[in-house]
Amino acid sequence: MVFSFNLGTPINTALFAYILYSVQHIVFPTISRPKTIPHEFKSGYSWMPKSHPPTVLFKNYSPKTLEPFNGKDGGRILLAINGIVFDVTAGRNFYGPSESATYGMYGNFAGRDASRGMAKQSFDIVDQPIDSLEDLKPDEIDNMKG
Repeated sequence: MVFSFNLGTPINTALFAYILYSVQHIVFPTISRPKTIPHEFKSGYSWMPKSHPPTVLFKNYSPKTLEPFNGKDGGRILLAINGIVFDVTAGRNFYGPSESATYGMYGNFAGRDASRGMAKQSFDIVDQPIDSLEDLKPDEIDNMKG
């Protein structure tokens, strides 16, 4: 079977014109300029934030020093997982204490070491001075690490 290209037929001429038109728009795209400059960029664009985020300070926490940061009375909410303390104040809807209007499902972890709860996927509160986590299984450690 031999194919021949003949521009004499109307379908071939239409397809050839369409291909030329498409190639022209791919190679030489039309560039439309905006009539007005967007108002948010009139003074220039800056990637710098409006305010600097609060500085994170290195501090060692014990269970007794972590406990006041449970989010009651609108305060900061901190929780610890595997020895690392996280400031979860921005997620008050998730980590807010049960006494507040914005109670979160993880509110019982606020101001505590949540390692065992995250590892076992349990909301039971274990108040131990410092949990060594030695009895956790490898898959539970993976749960804790996320």
